[in-house]
Amino acid sequence: MEVLDEFDIKIIKKLEKDGRMAFSAIATSLKISNTMVHQRINRLLEQGIITGIKPIINEKKIGYDWGAFTGITLTKDHDSQRIIEALKEIPEITECYFITGSFTLYIKMIAKDHEHMRKLLYEKIDTIPGIAKTDSIIELGCAFKRNVTL
Repeated sequence: MEVLDEFDIKIIKKLEKDGRMAFSAIATSLKISNTMVHQRINRLLEQGIITGIKPIINEKKIGYDWGAFTGITLTKDHDSQRIIEALKEIPEITECYFITGSFTLYIKMIAKDHEHMRKLLYEKIDTIPGIAKTDSIIELGCAFKRNVTL
């Protein structure tokens, strides 16, 4: 397990508020050198603690009004990696998890409308060899989404 010190945590918190914040501005606000900020952010990226600094897209603002969580049952669980690779080819699938319980995989997907959602489920996902069944729950809006508090 990687250990974060107070400067790592402060740097991450600054980036959470504004991922576009200049390293020099972070350094000035924390009263540390620009080089130190640069080195720490690079280390956090290399260690996989920070997985990237990228925009968060509001899917509804670009026409994706429907969201669903779908449990996927496989005919053979050992086929999961091949099926995951096929799911990665569907851009509307934004997340995929291994889970315990009734399903092998759980995905989050977005669609423009109910017809788009139907096509995703029946024409793209259900046609992947090795998928036995899907069970979807329609999402009505995100109450909140956040990182763990440091």
